[in-house]
Amino acid sequence: MSIVIVGAGLAGATAATELREQGHTGPIVLLGSEEHPPYERPPLSKSYLLGEDPFEKALVHPREWYAEHDVDLRLGVTATGLDTDAHVVTTSDGDVPYERLLLATGAEPRVLDVAEDAGVPVAYLRTKDDSDRLREAFAKGRKVVVVGGGWIGLEAAAAARQAGAEVTLYETEDLPLVHVLGPTVAQVFADLHREHGVQLRLGTEVTAEHLEGADLVVAGIGVKPRVDLAHSGGLDVDNGVLVDSRLRTSVPSVLAVGDIANHAHPRLGRRIRVEHWDTAIKQAKVAAHNLAGGDEEYEEMPYFFTDQYDLGMEYVGSASEDDEVVVHGSLEDREFRAFWLRDGDVVAAMHVNDWDAGDVIKEAVDSGELPEDESD
Repeated sequence: MSIVIVGAGLAGATAATELREQGHTGPIVLLGSEEHPPYERPPLSKSYLLGEDPFEKALVHPREWYAEHDVDLRLGVTATGLDTDAHVVTTSDGDVPYERLLLATGAEPRVLDVAEDAGVPVAYLRTKDDSDRLREAFAKGRKVVVVGGGWIGLEAAAAARQAGAEVTLYETEDLPLVHVLGPTVAQVFADLHREHGVQLRLGTEVTAEHLEGADLVVAGIGVKPRVDLAHSGGLDVDNGVLVDSRLRTSVPSVLAVGDIANHAHPRLGRRIRVEHWDTAIKQAKVAAHNLAGGDEEYEEMPYFFTDQYDLGMEYVGSASEDDEVVVHGSLEDREFRAFWLRDGDVVAAMHVNDWDAGDVIKEAVDSGELPEDESD
């Protein structure tokens, strides 16, 4: 059985790896629009951007791995159309037939129109080439404006400050990350960046005047799933490609994973689309099993992490800013565990700089039970 994977990122490469490790011997074609072999994206805003790790450390595999495992890796190839009746993907390099298809086309940054229209230098952070541009621009004395106080914006601001740049960050909400973490924990990140010299402009809609004099504007206003290919194939699309609990699209021979997958989560009882490293890996493994004839549900809870200055954090679950938050430890010292409760059940948990807490927060979300406060 021939399997074609569109998207040579972390999810696509992980699926190809899992197929081979599970004994699939049929043809695998892995299509990627970038010229680089598949790589992980978190280092682009963390260790690679900071110059701490070489790019090779971010690669899923060395380039030769793909030929050695009979994976037909085609780089610099863009998929432009999909015919699910004929089982053919149209690409910039010709038609590619398939028996089973996996879409892992990822997401692309939302364009910051105010910066583009003003003609100021504007950069986004999605690819290695984007990260290379930021590394060159982040230098002592440079004036950097970051627009957006989400994870990418905050990580970019931290990297710029650590390189000695002057940084001003604009966020429309009253606190960065408030929709994800709620005001109590979001305040920790606001305080962290202020202490490291970032000028926070919160509750502020950025204008062209705000961007004047900047050496570089970094736009971190979110991403949108790349669904044009799915649209062309007639798949059901709504804030991503709609997939069932087994990651199957509205056409059973086509699966979708990663940033584009709007997934009917069996544990949460609702749809969720997650744009994080862990989901890309774990969904890809389940999808690989199902492409090869399996019938597995994807039921992992969302997980993500961040590193900013001397703060490291891991988060498990899915909370909203309206959920009750209980903190064990010290917000001021930035060493704590936080648990979000809804109707008395733990729906999400995180730790900051408490590296013994990984299993604790996961168990709390899995069980729904608040653990005892060990910091007392």
